[in-house]
Amino acid sequence: MPALNDPVVRAGSLAQARQPELRSGDLLLRPWADDDADALVAAFADPAIRYWHARSVDSRAEAVEMVARYNRAWRSETGAHWAITGSGDQLVGRVGLRTIDLGEGLAEIAYWIVAAGRGRGTAVRAVAAMSAWALGDLGLHRLECQHAVANTASCRVAQKAGYAYEGTKRSACLHADGWHDMHLHAQVRSDT
Repeated sequence: MPALNDPVVRAGSLAQARQPELRSGDLLLRPWADDDADALVAAFADPAIRYWHARSVDSRAEAVEMVARYNRAWRSETGAHWAITGSGDQLVGRVGLRTIDLGEGLAEIAYWIVAAGRGRGTAVRAVAAMSAWALGDLGLHRLECQHAVANTASCRVAQKAGYAYEGTKRSACLHADGWHDMHLHAQVRSDT
């Protein structure tokens, strides 16, 4: 049995390092910046993004606060969030580890893609790049993905990115239209 401080049991640290940029072909996953606020407001104006997410961003001030919250999560080792950009640093989406528990080696992933980036494998490539970093460099053991059962696009992303379907959590997430059942997918280090 591994010792408690064995990297198979305990993940690494975020606070000691600068958040890395990750690449997947023409996509760059980079830390969020205050300059992204207007693009964040525009992204959350998309009805598809608003519908599937419990949070909304209606103003530049809310977007700046969200970026600050993303950056605080990195420093407190509780989350890691990236802006997904394409050519010309154009925002095409978000991918992140919504929650990180380094002691348990566990994190929950999240993602969304703006309309212009959909249907091109953007989410799959971004999730795969982030997952490889989280399970490899960071040393996490398990990554979980939850999405509303009716969100078939997110289900396809999870499956194509290597997340196995594990079951359905009943009435698990409150959206604007009420409580949604959620599919649970996961990837563990031994899957890669």
